[in-house]
Amino acid sequence: MIIDKLAWLELKEGKILSTRSSGKDTYYIPGGKREAGETDQQALIREIQEELSITLIESTIAYVDTFQTQAHGHPEGVEVKMQCYRAAYKGSIKAASEIEEVVWLSYGDREHVSPVDKIIFDWLKAEGLLK
Repeated sequence: MIIDKLAWLELKEGKILSTRSSGKDTYYIPGGKREAGETDQQALIREIQEELSITLIESTIAYVDTFQTQAHGHPEGVEVKMQCYRAAYKGSIKAASEIEEVVWLSYGDREHVSPVDKIIFDWLKAEGLLK
């Protein structure tokens, strides 16, 4: 089984924006799953609005890469496939919905993120985008 998700990669000064949901001890790159009939762009805009109270600018949404591995907190063999995008946004980032904390993480914070995010952190580090 594959859990199909989307993620928004927002990088600033060698750090990546990440979130922690209420009651969780692991950080996740913001994003989520599509609803029926949604395009990737529509789903990403909706999820980021719900989680971070900002609006992604649709014309700037650009595909980065897809990463897949064992899904965090799921039985062995359940994988998550994360399609990652970059985009500009309007508004001020603040935690909303189930999000309890918004943080900027560096590569040194890798041990505190989900397995798929670890792969993304490794890729960003190799690309020189994450310090």
